[in-house]
Amino acid sequence: MGGRDSRLGGARRMKTVVVLGTATPGGGFPVYGAAYSSTLNEMDPTLSVEPKNTKGSTENIPLLEAGKIDIGQATGEVTYEALQGIGRAPANLRIINAMYSNFGMFVVRSDSPARSIADLKGKPIAWGASGSGFVVLARYVFDGLGLDISRDFKPIYLEKAGDGPAMVQDGRAAALWGGGIGWPGFVTVAKAPGGARFIAPTAEDIRRVLAKHAFIKPMSVPAGSYPGQDSPITALGSYSLVLAAPSLPEDVAYRLARALHKGKSLIAARHAQGGESTLENTLAAAPRQDLIHPGVLRYMREGGILH
Repeated sequence: MGGRDSRLGGARRMKTVVVLGTATPGGGFPVYGAAYSSTLNEMDPTLSVEPKNTKGSTENIPLLEAGKIDIGQATGEVTYEALQGIGRAPANLRIINAMYSNFGMFVVRSDSPARSIADLKGKPIAWGASGSGFVVLARYVFDGLGLDISRDFKPIYLEKAGDGPAMVQDGRAAALWGGGIGWPGFVTVAKAPGGARFIAPTAEDIRRVLAKHAFIKPMSVPAGSYPGQDSPITALGSYSLVLAAPSLPEDVAYRLARALHKGKSLIAARHAQGGESTLENTLAAAPRQDLIHPGVLRYMREGGILH
């Protein structure tokens, strides 16, 4: 792997194939992966970025380490654990770009009696696909509140993210945990007959979580981000990222960064949060500058983004 050259297309011109690990169908990562890959391929005809469904963030990290994918999507929390070596050996990975701000909250049916996180304790909760970064985010948020997502709730871990909305609609789950603007699971529940409501941490909840886990940040969900959501919501999360092994050739990382920068208006038109996928946000989201791939840093310097 690592950007394999392949003869593709009628013109038989050489293209560099870059396999992108996304997540399970029905979640936000494959939707982003489709917009991202089509934009990069359009901006640089020498690239063939090919999205591939995986189990999500927690599988993409080892797939990158094993060289089974070239680049992979991961939430900020999963990236943090991998780089810090929490529960595993520290991963040697580099950032290609920030994707979008990813935060967690609950959606319930509009007729649900639940109005707060406390109301959901002991209830069946669809936390997401077992390999999803949303589950890792939930662990940190609820740990900050002194709760355990497996013990203090009745946890439901999904085979694929798209299974969650139906469980809320038919009552098998009291709530679905997820996030991000335009997240497919929330859109499905919000558009269903009767509509939906969202439950997020209170100001006091946020203070408690940040006191314990400082790498998580408050993020605003503007009013109107979902059908029936008439006021802004503050949730907790971090930037999701596209990662690569350091072995990805510098030239390939450079071309990916250049194509993304050139296509920033195109990806913004194709994805609800695509406008956040900028190299400026990548600089802001990286815990340290040396964690950004050298090829991306080279393009940032040439483009005047990094001085």
